[in-house]
Amino acid sequence: MAFRDKTLRVPGPTTIAGRQLKRYHIDQPEVPLTPEVERAAYAVLPDLLPPADPTTPPAGWVVLHRGADTGAYLLAYTWFWDNVVRCRIAVAGQPALDCPDDDPTHFVPLDRLEVGCVWELGVLEHERVAWVRHVLAPDRPDLAGYLADSRAEGPVGR
Repeated sequence: MAFRDKTLRVPGPTTIAGRQLKRYHIDQPEVPLTPEVERAAYAVLPDLLPPADPTTPPAGWVVLHRGADTGAYLLAYTWFWDNVVRCRIAVAGQPALDCPDDDPTHFVPLDRLEVGCVWELGVLEHERVAWVRHVLAPDRPDLAGYLADSRAEGPVGR
C-alpha cells in the first residue's frame, strides 16, 4: 500500500484530571473516527495521565487516531520537568498489539515503548515548537497562548 496523508482535526482543548490538553483527531474517509470510539477513548484517558509535576504547567496534548483496519490509538503526551514529554498509549481493536479483540472501542493500555507513528509524530513536531515559544522562551510562561497554538487542521503525514 502506498503512503498517503491522513486528515487531522483539532476539536479544541479540554481539561481532564487537572491537566489542560489539546486534542488532535486523525482519521481517513474509509475508516473515520466515530462518536463511539471517541467516547471510549476519552473514558480511559484519565488512566494514562501521570500525577502533575509541581514545577511544570499541567498541560499536554492527546492524539486519537483511527487506523486503516480495526485499530484505534489514543496517545497522551504530557509535559514534565519543564521541558520533557511523557507518552502513554492505549490501543483498541489491534490484536497485533495485544488487544483482546478487534473492537475499536475496547481500549487497553499499551505496555510497549512506542511513541507514535508518522502521522501522530507530525503533531509532536508542532507541540515542541509551541511549548518553547509560549512556555520556555518568554519571561513568564503563557499557558493560554500554548493551548491556543494548535497545528492546523488538514493533511498530516508528510
